[in-house]
Amino acid sequence: MTTSFPPIEGHDISLRYRLDRANVRTIKEATVQTLRRQRTVESLNALDGVSFSVKRGEIFGVVGPNGAGKSTLMKVIARVLPPTSGRVIVRGRVAPMIELGSGMNPELTARENIVIYGALLGRDPAHMRDRVPAIVEWAGVEEFVDVPTRSYSSGMLARLAFGVATDIKPEVLVVDEVLSVGDKAFRAKSQDRMFELINGGSAVVVVSHSLPLLRDVSTRAMWLDRGRIKMLGDATEVLDGYRASG
Repeated sequence: MTTSFPPIEGHDISLRYRLDRANVRTIKEATVQTLRRQRTVESLNALDGVSFSVKRGEIFGVVGPNGAGKSTLMKVIARVLPPTSGRVIVRGRVAPMIELGSGMNPELTARENIVIYGALLGRDPAHMRDRVPAIVEWAGVEEFVDVPTRSYSSGMLARLAFGVATDIKPEVLVVDEVLSVGDKAFRAKSQDRMFELINGGSAVVVVSHSLPLLRDVSTRAMWLDRGRIKMLGDATEVLDGYRASG
């Protein structure tokens, strides 16, 4: 892998969702409109011409109001959603923390979920079985390793998922609001783990409504509004601008 290029590059990324609006009151009206092809199809620009890059050893914060396109951007970076136009380049392994507990089966135990979630991230199942003790110790769920995760609190689930995602150093870590779920001790522990990753050359992207959190960890930031970049640059300047906007 060439080290001279940043792990994440976004070039004029746009993503449009189709909105199928049918102004009908009955099944009969819906059927008639379908047969006559009168259904109104609109589109929503979740992302509109977004360009940015994230360097190695950098924590990049993303802010914006609800509906700004933050979570959509995270899914594009994590290769969950392809952009409608433009290009995103992600070099290396990606550890996505986009939705709390995604990739984990609530009916399975922590031990089983560690192996499965690790496999979804491209890791060897045998290696993940060996890593179970270290991961549950870091997550603080040693006493519940053989308990179905449906009985876990949101904080416990966040710690477990974060522990699996960051157990092997990824080139890219994507974190969407997960750090706001746990308690103060978990946030401090997770921040320490993120700093370990960036010291090793990883690129970290963090989405959060918590401006103090982003101020503490980010070096650069991007402010999204209705799918477009409102501001991009030094984290303090971007976060101050976003806060001043009300």
